[in-house]
Amino acid sequence: MPTADPLSEAANAVRELNESLAACGITLPSLRIDLPSCGFSATPRPLVELGRCNLETARRLTLVLREAAR
Repeated sequence: MPTADPLSEAANAVRELNESLAACGITLPSLRIDLPSCGFSATPRPLVELGRCNLETARRLTLVLREAAR
C-alpha cells in the first residue's frame, strides 16, 4: 500500500522486490534505493537501483521473467 513518504514507499518496494526475487532463487546483491535520486526537492522521486549481477543470475532472472510472461 502506498504511503505519503516516497522514501518509505521506495524502501517497501525494494523489500518486496527482494523477497519476490528470493522466492525465485534470485539475489541481486546491489538492490537498493538510489539515494542521489531522493535529492532535496520538495517532491522526491526515489529510484530503485537494481545494480549488477553475474551471468548466472542474469540467466535465472531471464528464465523467471519468460515463465511469468506465459
